[in-house]
Amino acid sequence: MKKENNVAATAAHVRQLLTGEGSGHDWWHIQRVWNNAKSIATQEPSDLYVVELAALLHDIGDHKFHNGDETIGPKMAKEWLEQLKVEEEVIQHVCQIIKDLSYKGAGTSSAMHSLEGRIVQDADRLDAIGAIGIARTFAYGGHKNRELHNPEINPVLHDTFEAYKASTAPTINHFYEKLLLLKDRMHTETAKKVAEERHSYMESFLAQFYREWEGSL
Repeated sequence: MKKENNVAATAAHVRQLLTGEGSGHDWWHIQRVWNNAKSIATQEPSDLYVVELAALLHDIGDHKFHNGDETIGPKMAKEWLEQLKVEEEVIQHVCQIIKDLSYKGAGTSSAMHSLEGRIVQDADRLDAIGAIGIARTFAYGGHKNRELHNPEINPVLHDTFEAYKASTAPTINHFYEKLLLLKDRMHTETAKKVAEERHSYMESFLAQFYREWEGSL
């Protein structure tokens, strides 16, 4: 019962913090990742408690909104979980997942050290592709005042996390720098199957986008 209460309290806490956020990293993103993670976890021999807490807290202090500081998220999660008196082993596991979760660039690995981490990472990545992923990408681009597309600026496959974080490229470039690469970076069989369909949808969207961009009627 304590675990259920902690998960419910965490969901309420995160919802209060992120409701109304306009860049695509809002409460509804968290809820989708949480639901995705729970669905994947039913197919894997994992610790559902860790999965749920990590899914709920994974964007509590995203580096993108804290001047690139990667320590904020794990720190905020740790402080919250300590308030709930969660076991230290669980806190460390959840914080490690949050630390390792972010995509770090096409040429940079983002290794996960536990099955629970791989589940949450898959769940988060699924929400970055497909129809929702497209919507979130343009929401974030608008939030950062980026161009939709600029044919004179080519995508870059960043080989360091610092270069990836510093990018100010047009939104369409993000498809080639991240979104279209995620299908082959899924860990679980469940996520791989879902990613295939969502990947195809993005390819269709891009084909239509370029036809309209060129004025092809």
